[in-house]
Amino acid sequence: MFFSKKLNKFKKIKHCFFSKNGGFSKGLYKSLNCGKSSRDNKENISKNLKYVAKKILCKKENLILMNQTHSNKVIEIKKNNYKRKINADAMITKVKGLALGVLTADCVPIIIYDFKNEVVGCIHAGWKGAITGIIKNTVNKIKKINSDNKIIASIGPCIGKNSYEVDLIFYKRFLYASKKNNKYFFSKNKNKKLFNLRKFIADELITLGVGVDHVNHDTFSEKNNFFSYRRSSKLKQNDYGRCISVVRLI
Repeated sequence: MFFSKKLNKFKKIKHCFFSKNGGFSKGLYKSLNCGKSSRDNKENISKNLKYVAKKILCKKENLILMNQTHSNKVIEIKKNNYKRKINADAMITKVKGLALGVLTADCVPIIIYDFKNEVVGCIHAGWKGAITGIIKNTVNKIKKINSDNKIIASIGPCIGKNSYEVDLIFYKRFLYASKKNNKYFFSKNKNKKLFNLRKFIADELITLGVGVDHVNHDTFSEKNNFFSYRRSSKLKQNDYGRCISVVRLI
């Protein structure tokens, strides 16, 4: 379990970036796999989510997850819409007692809090969501509730800059979006670059006027603490677990 030092100072929220440890799953998914779309035993996933809900002090049915598709879609969770399927990659809410969860396995989990207006949110930011506006859309959705705000975002464990190897097509896609994006890439060899996704996201948040905090761990290299899609792919495993990060208003 990992926590943001900044968010820990606020008494009106509970949050946690959970590791892959402490759960009930076996094999590839050992042990706190919370990914419903994985091929893990559904009963074990349910037990894992119940464990997470207990740790965050809410009912399991009040732990809200998204159907994540690497989109830039943000949904505000209200009392009348949280029981339906949520197709989005970010959620925000003002409803107390509901816990918002984001699942990741190398992508960036972001917990966001407007402490002036008591709005919490979570964001799933892979490179696709990041380049197509998931960060900006989430911050704008919070600002739409009240333009007078004070927002902090904690960027959780994700693939680190020394582990995120990409090809030149990927690199050129970011340069096409903005030549300034060159600063987030470092040469590994003639055909490969290393990408600093964490800094790319942090800089966008700062540009949007958000205070940034880091829970800085590399999901790819820290195999004892985190699931990693890329690590599983390199090992030629046929599936992978997902870690969960959660926030709720008390």
